[in-house]
Amino acid sequence: MSKVVLITGASSGMGKSAAKILQSQGYKVYGAARRLGEMQDLKEKGISIISLDLTKDESIVACVNEIIEKEGRLDVLVNNAGYGSYGAVEDVPIAEAKRQFEVNVFGLARITQLVLPKMREHKYGRIVNISSMGGKVYTPFGAWYHATKHAVEGWSDCLRLEVKEFGIDVVVVEPGGIKTPWGGIAADNLKKTSGKGAYATYANKVADGLVKTYSSNSLTDVEVLGNVIAKAATDKKPKIRYVKGYMAKPAIAIRKWFGDRIFDKMIVSQFK
Repeated sequence: MSKVVLITGASSGMGKSAAKILQSQGYKVYGAARRLGEMQDLKEKGISIISLDLTKDESIVACVNEIIEKEGRLDVLVNNAGYGSYGAVEDVPIAEAKRQFEVNVFGLARITQLVLPKMREHKYGRIVNISSMGGKVYTPFGAWYHATKHAVEGWSDCLRLEVKEFGIDVVVVEPGGIKTPWGGIAADNLKKTSGKGAYATYANKVADGLVKTYSSNSLTDVEVLGNVIAKAATDKKPKIRYVKGYMAKPAIAIRKWFGDRIFDKMIVSQFK
């Protein structure tokens, strides 16, 4: 019997790539996202698509229930959906900060709660949480985004210890810079939120830096991360963390081994 996989945020980028890879490996894959129209190519490949809005509990419950009713099991959950909203802490409305946590943390947590009972019942399961190198490091004007990813890191560590006895693995993937629209969107949000006012000079430099970085050929192709996510979902003895993508390993290592003050100087130097 094919194992059943649910991937959130499957309408683009790493999530879409991982869905295609896992389906080609013989898994029964469900791709979930708000924008069903963006997943028609997955549907054409035989991947089931399902509507999911992580800010609405009824949508999360309906998504999981539909899969359980059809398949009777859910073996692997890839929590890939998320977004980055940049702006000075002083400028970002608390409503937007809360939405960032709703999608990146609380939605992820809620859907995980709902899939765990079936995983415990079958004494097998894999939860793959897509964090970021931003869960280990930090950048100016990314406070709320980084806060969510740091939260996912600690949350995943606690969950891993709780569910181990039931045969359930919890794995974290920490991507670096990937060839997606993420940087451009973050830059636009930053300029919109803090491009004028007290933080304008620095904010616009950082926004321009994000655009430059995400226009670079140095970034990692989404297919590379798609393969890493598929590996994290299927390895018989998975690592606790998989780190992959532009600058991920160097950035994490610099902060870990040289400390916060050196890391501060390195980051600030990028936006002079």
